[in-house]
Amino acid sequence: MNSAIRRWFSSAGAMRRVLSTFAPYLGAGVKVTHLADDFTTATVEMRQHWYNTNYVGTHFGGSLYSMVDPMYMLLLMRRLGSSYIVWDKSASIDFIRPGKGVVKAEFELTEERLAEIRQATEQGDKYLPEWDVDIVDETGTVVARVHKVLYVRRKPTE
Repeated sequence: MNSAIRRWFSSAGAMRRVLSTFAPYLGAGVKVTHLADDFTTATVEMRQHWYNTNYVGTHFGGSLYSMVDPMYMLLLMRRLGSSYIVWDKSASIDFIRPGKGVVKAEFELTEERLAEIRQATEQGDKYLPEWDVDIVDETGTVVARVHKVLYVRRKPTE
């Protein structure tokens, strides 16, 4: 693959477009509406449709979770670079109130958090950073809170 194409695929704009057409996101109606060029922040939203509504007329819980599933892993992978292993380790979701209409979630990966992760992994140790992500409705009311745990380790140098 030539370098221009590789750079395009590695850009935030390309990743945002690819994620918005990624089958699990497309099937759930999730859209990445913002992805910072430096991969420090992202926003996803989901409009309510017949295909992501449950029996009682609210957002399907699996669709709510899918909104947040890959985002911190992807942001962290891009910020740390190829010398790190980054995986999703675990997650839990707390459904706080019924979600209807448009819901969204915002993600932020601060320089302080990156420094913490780099320091914790500099000797090759694994680190399990945690994040809480609120999914809010159009009024800003929290409808669900997701707790994410990632696995991060610096790759051994050869």
